[in-house]
Amino acid sequence: MRDYTVTERRRTLKTVTGVSGGTDIYDAAVDPSRSTIASSIEIAKIAEANKIDALFAADLLSFGAQGAIGAQEPLIYLAALSAVTSHVGLIATVTTTFHHPYNLARLFGTLDHVSNGRAAWNAVTSSLGEENYGDQDLPSPEERYARATESLEVVNALFDSWKPGALVPGADGAVLDPALVQPIDYRGKYFTVDGPLNIPSLPQGRPVQFQAGQSAGGIELGARFAEVAFTSLATLEDAVTYTKAIRSRAAELGRGNELPLIFSSFHATFGATEAEVRQLVNEQHESTDFVAGRVRLEDMLGGRVDLSELPLDKPIPESLLPDPKSVNRRRGRVEIFGKLAAEGKTLRELIIASKDTGHWAEAGTPEQLVDAIQERYDAGVLDVISLGGLGQPRTRDFLENGLLPELRRRGVIGNDYLGNTFRENLELPPPR
Repeated sequence: MRDYTVTERRRTLKTVTGVSGGTDIYDAAVDPSRSTIASSIEIAKIAEANKIDALFAADLLSFGAQGAIGAQEPLIYLAALSAVTSHVGLIATVTTTFHHPYNLARLFGTLDHVSNGRAAWNAVTSSLGEENYGDQDLPSPEERYARATESLEVVNALFDSWKPGALVPGADGAVLDPALVQPIDYRGKYFTVDGPLNIPSLPQGRPVQFQAGQSAGGIELGARFAEVAFTSLATLEDAVTYTKAIRSRAAELGRGNELPLIFSSFHATFGATEAEVRQLVNEQHESTDFVAGRVRLEDMLGGRVDLSELPLDKPIPESLLPDPKSVNRRRGRVEIFGKLAAEGKTLRELIIASKDTGHWAEAGTPEQLVDAIQERYDAGVLDVISLGGLGQPRTRDFLENGLLPELRRRGVIGNDYLGNTFRENLELPPPR
């Protein structure tokens, strides 16, 4: 077997599952227009019973081709779920492009307090939504990442503006030493923030910092700030290349060679036998809506490509493929699907692949899927994995009675939570 090893095994694989963002949060039987959190409460409780490490809430900022139903605001949604859970982490996806960092520090600081140290921020720079925030054009990736850099600098400085010992016990409650709460006096291109933060020191010091983005700008931002990098790495080779790139840059920035952790979502098609797996894969391919699929693939290629008249069983002409550097929207996806198209995949194959939006997808029996997970874990290019479908009976049974027990039997994932905070459960060091 080829040696893909990047780092030695150092911690158990951590697990995440998604909440919100689906039509099942609406009670169609009673009132389809009325949202309910009941289904997500059920998923949260199932996740905690199975020692899943965190709940992940994605976000959408506009109404469009990607759908609007279930696009709940992540922080409010996870704050509600914090009241019915006690250990599972709470990862909220929130953009730096359309928020002010002082507000972000207050929001995430509050979530960390109300959850007793379980908050995490998946920082993104957004590839849509500008029409709802006063902008006619989406800023370039370079500008979005420059703003994100300042935003993260400000937020971290605000979290650190309360020094140890600022609050001590007193006869009638906490006593404040004002000298230990210091302004940050930040002056940048995008933000001017005096500080300090008006929320006391957080249970985790800082919420765990996730970051999503695989372009050059995304790797630079993640190498500098991320404790966990959320990725779409379709192949093991992709995972090795990305992990080496981001960790080498993080080491150059003085962060050591083990950060950030690598977080990949896992899109699994599973069956009891290989014959059942083949049947399921064929059924998925045959049920593909190629009209909607063309639109989805156009979005994966930056939104300016017209694929409506191209034959399904021929490659996309090279002249239609955009230069990723010329695209503002979804540049990372443009790089992924542009590469696949350049390799000669047909339009049909690309549309089918676009169902997974460039993420890691495997089909197999439970044992084969565990082998695929362990291969990346042993290679040091998988530290956190997203396992979806807990709200679906068949997938839940597969996870609870197949995948998770086998991963535990092999020692890949742990048997219980390791601490009281999300940072402790991820085995992350205290923030610098």
